[in-house]
Amino acid sequence: MPLQADSGIAEGEQGLQGLLQYGFTAFGERVSVAEFVGQLCALLVVLLARRRTMWAWPVQVLATVLLFAVYTSAHLGGLAARQVVIFAISVYGWWAWSRRKDVRYGVAVRTGTKTERLVLVVTLVVGTVSTALLLSAWGASWAPWPDAWIFVGSVVALAGQGLGLVEFWIVWLAVDAVGVPLQIASGLYFSAVVYVVFAVLVIQGWLEWQRAARGRGVPVTQEASSG
Repeated sequence: MPLQADSGIAEGEQGLQGLLQYGFTAFGERVSVAEFVGQLCALLVVLLARRRTMWAWPVQVLATVLLFAVYTSAHLGGLAARQVVIFAISVYGWWAWSRRKDVRYGVAVRTGTKTERLVLVVTLVVGTVSTALLLSAWGASWAPWPDAWIFVGSVVALAGQGLGLVEFWIVWLAVDAVGVPLQIASGLYFSAVVYVVFAVLVIQGWLEWQRAARGRGVPVTQEASSG
């Protein structure tokens, strides 16, 4: 059994190396199969989240695994570490959504309370400042502030998504507003295009969740107290 397990792991590593090795060129940038599939999965997550289907989370997990491999192979430790955190939050979100089902609409969604919104904002600000200072001190990023904003914003957005809060879409949009110019400045034009498409899908998702939250007809305070 151990030999079979080891051979299975070896085959998996070889398959992943193949995804990293082969690819194509887009906008003057080499894009590996692993990065392409990982970015497509990230876009698919948004579409699945709009529909409030549980499949959003396993697809998110797949995206983080692929992008972790991409960033590790490119020796981008900060971006790779980000995927580890996103992976952990995704596992939590998967678990949380399995406990917050609505019989008629699927996963229950709602707007946040004033306290929850305040926590989101404070976490974004304090987390960004702290992370940016750490990145600067370690010399781990040439753009520590936008890098920190994207990292902390991604974590906060996924946590909000796990809680079924409509506001998580707005956080994603704020992340995207910084992500697009940062990707362009980094020469990652393919990723910048993905971010633009992502922004359009996020706006659509926010509008759909807003309608869904109103359609349920449950006051925020009542929903929060009963949850």
